[in-house]
Amino acid sequence: MISLSPNRRARARGNSALTTTRRASRTNAIYQRRTPAASLIVFLLAGVATDVAARAPTEPVATLAEPALATPELFLTALTLPEALRIAVDGNPGLAEMRSRAQAAAQVPSQAGSLPDPKINLNALNLPVDTFSRSQEAMTQMQFGVSQSFPFPGTLRLRREAATYEAEAASLSVDEARLRLLRDVKKAWWELAYLDRAMAIIRDNLTLIDQFIDIANTKYGVGKGLQQDVLLGQVERGRLHDRMLQLQGMRGVMAARLNASLARPQNALVKLPERIDEALPSLPVPGQFISEAEQQRPLLAVLANKVNAAEANRELAEKSRYPNFSLGANYGFRDGMNPNGSSRADFFSVMLSVDIPLYAGNKQRRLISQRSAELSAQNDALLDTRNQVSAEVQAAWYAFSQAQEQSQLFRGGIIPQSRQTVESMLAGYQVNKVDFLNLVQSQISLYNFEQQYWRALTQARQALADLAAASGQESIDEN
Repeated sequence: MISLSPNRRARARGNSALTTTRRASRTNAIYQRRTPAASLIVFLLAGVATDVAARAPTEPVATLAEPALATPELFLTALTLPEALRIAVDGNPGLAEMRSRAQAAAQVPSQAGSLPDPKINLNALNLPVDTFSRSQEAMTQMQFGVSQSFPFPGTLRLRREAATYEAEAASLSVDEARLRLLRDVKKAWWELAYLDRAMAIIRDNLTLIDQFIDIANTKYGVGKGLQQDVLLGQVERGRLHDRMLQLQGMRGVMAARLNASLARPQNALVKLPERIDEALPSLPVPGQFISEAEQQRPLLAVLANKVNAAEANRELAEKSRYPNFSLGANYGFRDGMNPNGSSRADFFSVMLSVDIPLYAGNKQRRLISQRSAELSAQNDALLDTRNQVSAEVQAAWYAFSQAQEQSQLFRGGIIPQSRQTVESMLAGYQVNKVDFLNLVQSQISLYNFEQQYWRALTQARQALADLAAASGQESIDEN
């Protein structure tokens, strides 16, 4: 229980009235932006402040200390969504890595479709070990030759085809990674937008709760209110501060995730535009997006190319049952003279060697079985992925439709009605027909509805990002 002397009570009455009037002037603009009930607050504060100057409070209540809020440090330049997408595509190292891998894969087909390098051989044949003379023996010769290996006809073509399909799959994988990167950036950006709006709503509600506490404290000071009203307002104020701290932590995590996608420093905090277009597009039926996904989703094209590569590899395995061969030619230089006095003639040789698939049961046939199983696996993967893509499209479409309807319900119906309820409750509290608990609860409901609206809008935008990526599009609508 706080006890004050008569002089100090008089000073307290004057200070309370002055502080109340100043707070009302300072926050009047904020509340006018949210609801016309601000005029009721100002009128009520002015009336009660006049009353408190004439009447001594029975027992003033000490105000709880306000916890300090960590104000996020933001960049001066706002990061718009199109700018974030541009930065991600230009600078994301993961996407750059996949581009480099695709460039490397593009160099393989010409290698795979080329003949093996020819061979040159230099031989010294039949040298006598006693003198190592090149003219002593008739069979001694210095030989020069070339040889070339030739795969069975059709083998090089199939190797080139398989490598070409793999290279195309690698290139399309870059497109798929690009779509997923754009999707992730959009979802992170909109999550940050929701967190910013949620914190702004809390700040506005803290201002209003401060007004309610001032009203309750002043009414209690003149004997028209209850001490529990003041305490209730302070408890609600502390709860809002706790929620603010949670949102600030969540924003830090999401900003770090977005910075990672944009290849920016992790301590680079992000500032978003203050105004965001809240309009949502109207979408056609999900069947249209499923058709678009089948035609232009890079992931499906990647798997289709892998199926083609597997078919080429299976045909290549069939070719392994047939022999490869090598062709060579040698020219031997001889020194010395024949018994009849003529110079010894040089030798010319031609060679043909053929591979014999002697162990076909353990090698070639098993290779054919291996390639056949791989082809079956790729076909199953393509079918399974096509079904998953269809499910992704439908899930994203229904998620967007639900969130869109919820956001429209909150914006067009629930929030305006809740604001009218708060205004009515405030007017009733002025004439002691509504208790403070109901007034605070009505304001809490409005606060919850406003946050739920922004959550629904964010979920709609995130579902739209999922839908665009699932259907193979970079964007559907970027308001």
